[in-house]
Amino acid sequence: MTAVVIEENQQTRRSPWAGHASREELAHWRQIAEGVAAVLSTDVLERDRRNADPQAEVELLRSSGLFNLIIPGEWGGEGGHWESALHAVRILARTDASIAQILAYHYANLGAVVFYGDAHVQERLLRRSAQGRWSWGDSVNPVDPNLELVPDGDGYRLDGVKHFSTGASVGDAILVNAAITAGPAQGTFLALALEHDRAGISFLGDWDALGQRLSASGSVKYDGVLVTSADIIGEVGEEPFSSLVTPYIQLAFGNLYLGIAQGALERARQITVARKNSWFLSSAETYAQDPLTQRVYGELVSRVAAVEALADRTNERFDAAIAVGGELTAEARAAIEIEIARLKVVSTEVGVDVANRIFEVTGSSSAKTEVGLDIFWRNVRTHTLHDPVDYKKVEVGANFLLGEVQPISLYT
Repeated sequence: MTAVVIEENQQTRRSPWAGHASREELAHWRQIAEGVAAVLSTDVLERDRRNADPQAEVELLRSSGLFNLIIPGEWGGEGGHWESALHAVRILARTDASIAQILAYHYANLGAVVFYGDAHVQERLLRRSAQGRWSWGDSVNPVDPNLELVPDGDGYRLDGVKHFSTGASVGDAILVNAAITAGPAQGTFLALALEHDRAGISFLGDWDALGQRLSASGSVKYDGVLVTSADIIGEVGEEPFSSLVTPYIQLAFGNLYLGIAQGALERARQITVARKNSWFLSSAETYAQDPLTQRVYGELVSRVAAVEALADRTNERFDAAIAVGGELTAEARAAIEIEIARLKVVSTEVGVDVANRIFEVTGSSSAKTEVGLDIFWRNVRTHTLHDPVDYKKVEVGANFLLGEVQPISLYT
């Protein structure tokens, strides 16, 4: 008999998260994230050039406790809030945006267990995850829908290749989205949780992009992978609470780009201050004392500060939205989505601009490979292509002018 998906009344679903992060909580996780970033900073350029799966980096995240940050305390986790998680992503992005991306997607995949699973699934999987300090990767890419979930006895067989599977090759668990392709439940879109070493899963190691080189975003091949009822998290739908996974990941992008901009500014400041001379036409003794240099920094620092203020406000508001659970209205979901879209727009443009223009105030020598200043531009330029920011501008503009809201998808 083919496995049957048991639907739950989404309106009865309760969120395991409540309240907001205290100053003490934020300070605690800031200190931990900064400690991890300090370790990553020692060889970030070397690791980027090596372009190998970040096994050691994942172990560093595991030992730090960051993987368990948002898992509720009653299930063995750290009981933290999403605001703390997003701050941790931002802090890591200042140093190593690839590892920050893995952490950001890990939180999205943990969240999906709650968004799509019933109370029993949530507790079972998150308890196991907390106990094992699991890392969660994913095979979800919605513009690459080439996985087939075929009924087979009491379960299914999963076949196909999914590209851009961030963290899957180094994860303990993989979140997979796939549609049933035959039988009475044909077309049902399911979220699955599979272990890394499940028979029939292979990692193709084909991620070789300009930036985000250590994000473990290669393709995954599924060849007759057995899927049982225990592997099914739940159905992927468009109910407001369960669809919060998309606003979260867009919010994580905003924090990622902000962190890259902050890291780029700090590295550029170090280079500029260290220069002992100035341009021969300048009346200043050093580049740092030149008003033209100061003007560029003044502009970039101010713009980054504005993005930071919007990100901080939006992170806090996301905690408020996610705490509502199944009672979250479509209107409330749309409101947080629009605010996050605004952040996506400005963080994208400021992030790319900062990572580009810092070369104007660090001089020709900063273009040397050994300096590595290009890593910020390569990372933010690569990841901001994830989905076109112009569509976010249209989304915000249509809402402002006409009150329109985009249909729910894995991008909106």
